[in-house]
Amino acid sequence: MSLANLTPTLSKWFNRQDWLDRFAKPVQSLVTQLFNNGGVVGKKIANFLNGTWLGHPLHSVITDVPVGAWTAAITLDAMEASTGRKGIGQAADAAVALGVASAASAAVAGFADWQHTTGESRRVGFTHALLNTLALGLYVSSMVARSSRQRSLGRALALAGFGVVSASAYLGGDLVYRLKVGIDHSPERSDIKADDYQAILPASNLPENQLYRAQLNDIPLVLLRRGERVYALAATCAHLGGPLNEGELQEDPQGQPVVVCPWHGSRFNMQTGAVLDGPSAYPEPCFDARIRNGQVEVRHQIV
Repeated sequence: MSLANLTPTLSKWFNRQDWLDRFAKPVQSLVTQLFNNGGVVGKKIANFLNGTWLGHPLHSVITDVPVGAWTAAITLDAMEASTGRKGIGQAADAAVALGVASAASAAVAGFADWQHTTGESRRVGFTHALLNTLALGLYVSSMVARSSRQRSLGRALALAGFGVVSASAYLGGDLVYRLKVGIDHSPERSDIKADDYQAILPASNLPENQLYRAQLNDIPLVLLRRGERVYALAATCAHLGGPLNEGELQEDPQGQPVVVCPWHGSRFNMQTGAVLDGPSAYPEPCFDARIRNGQVEVRHQIV
């Protein structure tokens, strides 16, 4: 099989493995329950792990640490084997230990993102987690072997762990680049032109204090009218594409309107598009809106 055919082959395979859901779904439910049971604190922890504060998923940032450390360990192990220098071996041991220590935090952040997946994404993510768990076990075993002065065994276990991590990293990339988990699902900023105001519907059609779906060219919007004030955001949730116009309308402590995604509960300020609560790590594109000559007019807001 050529490498070019690997991804579609894996996709077909995962779509046939319904048995994985028998294990993945209970784990997913448990993860969600743990965050929900934490109340306000659990929500703050989830926001942190989702990267809401960072404007970028946290998991992909943390994974660089164990992968980088274990890559360094492979190189240092090879140098120690060829030179016999004790100092190089100590550096390899430290790199293995650093990877093990950081892998746990990467896993927790990964589970926080994975809890919202479905179908093939859930199965791929679950397999990704299983492989990472196997790799972590191999590296912990490598640490034990090294501490027992079985350095050849320790190096062999680390090499096996690195092979498993590499396979898992491929699945992680597939989750992001093909299955689009962890990317911004709102309209591309480059596709939104900062043109003059465009009339999109009669003001009489826009109900008071209700979320309403409208269209600006090919961009779906969620509108909210309060008197003569109109708020407008892109209607496609940045997290996983949920329809914000079908969500819940709330207010923040300052009385500003907030829309809650009906799929996974991300909360966005309707005046600025800022994300207030995850799992979204990305803000919503925000639009200027006004009522003029009996028409609701909208243009992209330049921030």
